[in-house]
Amino acid sequence: MSEEISRIGFDELKGEIEAIRSRINRMRSTLASYFIAKEEIIDLMAVSALAQEPLLLIGRPGTAKSDLVVKFCQALGVEGTDYFEYMLTKFTEPSEIVGPIDINQLKDGRYMRRVGGKLPEAKIVFLDEIFKSNSAILNTLLTIINERKFYQDGKPVPVAMRALFAATNEIPEFTELDALKDRFILKIESESVKDRYFDELLDAGLRGEVHRAFNTRPWANLCSLDDFLKAKLYLDHVMLQGSQGEESDNDRTRYFPPETYTLFKRILKTLEKEDGIEISDRKVVKLYRLLRARAFLFHGGVIQKSDLVILRYIPNRAQDFQIIREKVDRLLRLES
Repeated sequence: MSEEISRIGFDELKGEIEAIRSRINRMRSTLASYFIAKEEIIDLMAVSALAQEPLLLIGRPGTAKSDLVVKFCQALGVEGTDYFEYMLTKFTEPSEIVGPIDINQLKDGRYMRRVGGKLPEAKIVFLDEIFKSNSAILNTLLTIINERKFYQDGKPVPVAMRALFAATNEIPEFTELDALKDRFILKIESESVKDRYFDELLDAGLRGEVHRAFNTRPWANLCSLDDFLKAKLYLDHVMLQGSQGEESDNDRTRYFPPETYTLFKRILKTLEKEDGIEISDRKVVKLYRLLRARAFLFHGGVIQKSDLVILRYIPNRAQDFQIIREKVDRLLRLES
């Protein structure tokens, strides 16, 4: 978060928060009009960006994963060194991600990287084929995702990253990648739409080609990254106030009605017991923050049963996606 935004007081934020929420929601709906059947993904991208939690997009080549991220960034007006995109391979070296070693400083005994134009400077990061990471990249990425820092001359330095999107054609089963998979609390499939929306896909694709030919971006600058940062700061203020109250009047009791909270716990326990979905303590806390972000964005505050659809997106294994989606939807219908 920029220093200027971090200094904004809660009262000032309250005065503009509805306008911010309106801009972000308008961005969601407008951006979705440039894609076919990708509203669900765009919604999840907005929620993840607001909560500053990484999101993994899964799908075969040609299912608009990269295009979704690029247009999302353009909709926020994020460009230049504020955006970093890279396709990983098993041969990718850390220098390609966090910058090469500064030879001049190395001569003086300092192990410093030149980070200009690299991930540490970027506010939004997109890593394609993330599971092709080798062990060196994996260790670097885990530190960045977990702690939002990297190392310069053995000392931790914060990265500017506020949103991380990653993509993969498939989720591998290799156990050495489990830690990386687990850092993506939410994962969503970007499916082919040609069988259901052939005509619409063709028309939208042709419009996209025309925009590319004339270098026009009608989806650009619909809101700003600052809008997301201010909304996050507002929610942090609200949760801070809740953390200072009594247990009977904390953030959870204010914004998570008992019946919805009970259903939340029931679904998590069911997925753990029946489907072997791992729900770590860390994941529970992050899911709460994601639910709060979705509730704020979609309807202004209190978590509703409809917000629990986020639980569709927590599996780690590809074979569980359809099963978990159907089970979560069924459990939500049973409680209607």
